[in-house]
Amino acid sequence: MVRSPSLPLMRILFIGDIFASAGRRAVAANLQRIIGEEHIDLAIANAENSAGGFGVTPSTAQELLSLGLDVLTTGNHVWDKREVYDYLDHEPRLLRPGNYASRLPGAGLYLGKARNGVPYAVMNLQGRVHMPAIECPFEKADALLQCIPAETRVRFLDFHAEVTSEKIAMGWFLDGRVTGVVGTHTHIATADARVLPGGTAYQTDSGMTGPYDSVIGVEKTTVIKRFLTQLPMRFEAAKGMVELHAVIIDADEHTGLATAIRPYSILEN
Repeated sequence: MVRSPSLPLMRILFIGDIFASAGRRAVAANLQRIIGEEHIDLAIANAENSAGGFGVTPSTAQELLSLGLDVLTTGNHVWDKREVYDYLDHEPRLLRPGNYASRLPGAGLYLGKARNGVPYAVMNLQGRVHMPAIECPFEKADALLQCIPAETRVRFLDFHAEVTSEKIAMGWFLDGRVTGVVGTHTHIATADARVLPGGTAYQTDSGMTGPYDSVIGVEKTTVIKRFLTQLPMRFEAAKGMVELHAVIIDADEHTGLATAIRPYSILEN
């Protein structure tokens, strides 16, 4: 779709969970082409599994940022690699869920300016159902919104959560107050992309960017054996067919309200 120069349109790309080196290679091979062809103003990705499928390191985060991603979000696996702890305080473009304790390194909010000069805010929160018992994401969402300047109307949330009901509830909770709420964590893209009545673009899960001949990125035979035996197993990133899954959101750059959302995917052999 070619954007009309008369429309005050802001276009956001959000890439779902980048899994291991296969996911990073898919981003490296496609990101700049996507940005150019789709007229992307702001590119965001979830990177919590970018280092071998479990966690993120300073080097993998820097690699992804150098490719042209503007902000990286994470989730519960952000703490898997201890070497990232200090880095979180030195690289504000790498977020961790904001409803972890404030004394932990990093932050759940980043403020910046997009390629078109429009100010934006990216937030990162984590659900609590079947997840670690941390602060309430709904109350934290309200608190983060209070930290965003009134003139920053483009506001995006990566809600990293397990159950669909909690994600959908967050979408309705923030409808009309943010540009987009997109879920991560399950690595399975959902078919429910829509703009809610108040003008918030929503999708329960953006899916995974990584090896799909797998069980959510992990070698499938190992996972099957784990289910059959209930014994501990060493999980390793799968190989083979790679897919990139993302969403693209169009928004009015003045109001911050979304006008459209659509899934975007690339299949690589």
